Amino acid sequence: MTLLPTEPLQITEPFSGRNDTRPNLVGLSREALQATLVEAGLEPFRARQVWQWIYWHGVTDFGRMSNIAKKTQQRLADLFVIERPGIVTEQRSVDGTRKWLLRFADGNEAETVNIPEADRGSVCVSSQVGCTLTCTFCHTGTQPLVRNLTPAEIVGQFMVARDSYGEWPTPTETTRMLSNIVMMGMGEPLYNFDNVATALRIVMDEQGIALSRRRITLSTSGVVPMIAKVGDVLDVNLAVSLHAVNDDIRNTLVPINRKWPIAELLAACAAYPGAKNSRRITFEYAMLKGINDSDADARELVRLLTPIHAKVNLIPFNPWPGAPYECSSNNRIHRFAEIVNEGGLSAPIRTPRGRDIHAACGQLKSASARSKGQKVLL
Repeated sequence: MTLLPTEPLQITEPFSGRNDTRPNLVGLSREALQATLVEAGLEPFRARQVWQWIYWHGVTDFGRMSNIAKKTQQRLADLFVIERPGIVTEQRSVDGTRKWLLRFADGNEAETVNIPEADRGSVCVSSQVGCTLTCTFCHTGTQPLVRNLTPAEIVGQFMVARDSYGEWPTPTETTRMLSNIVMMGMGEPLYNFDNVATALRIVMDEQGIALSRRRITLSTSGVVPMIAKVGDVLDVNLAVSLHAVNDDIRNTLVPINRKWPIAELLAACAAYPGAKNSRRITFEYAMLKGINDSDADARELVRLLTPIHAKVNLIPFNPWPGAPYECSSNNRIHRFAEIVNEGGLSAPIRTPRGRDIHAACGQLKSASARSKGQKVLL
């Protein structure tokens, strides 16, 4: 079936930046929120109340915080804001996928996607505006890194998705289909680890959004020295963008491999907490015609990953304008999967989602560009 392109369903007026000078309470850790409120002359226990209203109920208006006195509500409103990223466009695919182009306070933009399934929804969250890794099969890699996203901008993406689906709990309904987060959007999460970690701790806090760490997956292209830290600090599910079974090919597809080659990457994965128990590390493998899809490649993939408690996600390459690769044929992908499965590894073939709105894996990009002379701290 040929998917027809869809039109954006929501467009807001562009703006150059945020004029409101009040601090945003979204993105502060629980401890930082309490310190901020106490500094403003409010009682320490207010932090717990405000936290629950922001992250459990999803309110953006202090006037809706019904267990806080009107006078205190007004003081909070005078001093602070509860702010999400702004929606520039919202697009909906024929398969139910939604993609948002989000604008932040400084005018920069990034994309966020929700991929709905029968029993869950996985929100694909960005960690940077642009990317520094230049992976040749990825559209985001063609956009130079502009800057890291803040904790507020990272957790705010999930909050925008909740807003769009109307999925904040009510007194009678707490079921939520947006149940998973995958840090697989624009950027390399491990090059913005501190901000990503703060955001994910907020997401996992049981008094707020309250997602289990088992419902969060962080994907990396292979920043080897940081992998152990992910396990120690967050202990979330780990996904690795592998995409090749030898260094020569991976050096081209994922240039960070020149710094940390496959052997070093797999050693770090083998040592990841939980890698030898029921939680498997997921290795992402984009199927590229004539590049990494031979029977020999499949057998080598089995050899490399057998010592690790792993599974492989085979991803049919998702094209984008000017892409230098083609997707492997359907028969080739299934033969590759058959070899890997016969070798004892699980190798599901991911069904492409949101291709008609360029929301599929490897297709995200924004028009934001770094200002001349601007430095990015990694």
